Amino acid sequence: MLNCSKKILVVDDEKKIVEVVKSYLQHSGYEVYEAYTGKEALEMLERVPLSLIVLDLMLPDLSGEEICKIIRNKSRVPIIMLTAKAEEEDILKGLNIGADDYITKPFSPKQLVARVAAVLRRTFEDPVPLSNIYSFNNGDLVIDSLKYEVRKGDNIVNLTPKEYKILMTLVKYPGKTFTREELISIALGDDFEGFDRTVDTHIKNLRQKIETDSKAPKYILTVHGVGYRFQGTE
Repeated sequence: MLNCSKKILVVDDEKKIVEVVKSYLQHSGYEVYEAYTGKEALEMLERVPLSLIVLDLMLPDLSGEEICKIIRNKSRVPIIMLTAKAEEEDILKGLNIGADDYITKPFSPKQLVARVAAVLRRTFEDPVPLSNIYSFNNGDLVIDSLKYEVRKGDNIVNLTPKEYKILMTLVKYPGKTFTREELISIALGDDFEGFDRTVDTHIKNLRQKIETDSKAPKYILTVHGVGYRFQGTE
């Protein structure tokens, strides 16, 4: 999987730390964004289809814990917490509210890059749903991941393997915008030799099968100039 399609947000109020982390991540091929307050981080999350967030716990406006809770209410984007707090209780608290990993200061930038790569591998190489059954909009769309079964109302929807994998990738991260390149890498495989617009064809077919009105979709939404995201009320 190529790092060039991975967008990382580094959130810390210490400019020097942000610059060092950004430099190491860019050297490893990631596209890096920066934020120095919780407000900036949340605004960036709305604008950029992030692959991972490196989040400092001690910020001037909102605590890292508060930001993590807010993010987890609308996104499953991986979060690595970066902090000077080294007590086991603090580490467990961070992990329990949704962080995927935890690194204490002072830290090795090389170790952080390795942790980023490890979390991304876990996240993107095995898009397993968080529960066996997903039900959206009062049962309008139901997905049983054990049976690989999708229902629209009372009817079973027949999806191709690629359509199903694209759908489950989007469903696993509701609210997260995936680029076409990310969907190709996850659902079609890095050895896929077609064009990125092939994803558009799969999305079009998915919409015809799971949307009430494929021209006014309420589940798979287009983020113009970026890609697609899933939206639905469980």
